Amino acid sequence: MEPTALLDRGVMLFSARDNGKVLGVGALAQLDDDHGELKSMHTSAEARGRGVARAILSGLLDVARDQGLKRVSLETGTAEMFAPARALYLANGFVECPPFGDYALDPLSIFMTHTLGATCPATRPAA
Repeated sequence: MEPTALLDRGVMLFSARDNGKVLGVGALAQLDDDHGELKSMHTSAEARGRGVARAILSGLLDVARDQGLKRVSLETGTAEMFAPARALYLANGFVECPPFGDYALDPLSIFMTHTLGATCPATRPAA
């Protein structure tokens, strides 16, 4: 998705940086009063394995909670290259769901949703 398309749709775009260098990005779109969509999550190759994606996801879910959203959904790919993303989402409370919003069933897509509670697993203090 082109950055201008994100801005035109009123999507909030977030980045993680280290000394000004962008390590990862993520975006949140509000679909209705209670439902948001995660858009365009990406971590640079050199930042992978450093917790950048988990931090961005945690921040996006915190923003969604602050906005009063009750649920956040996403669409991601079924290809093997998307396996780390799917694992991240599953580890943070997302479950597979049917297509939402304007999406249609597609064998190249997996749809996931997360009902928001107080905090996501990535932000909970260790026991």
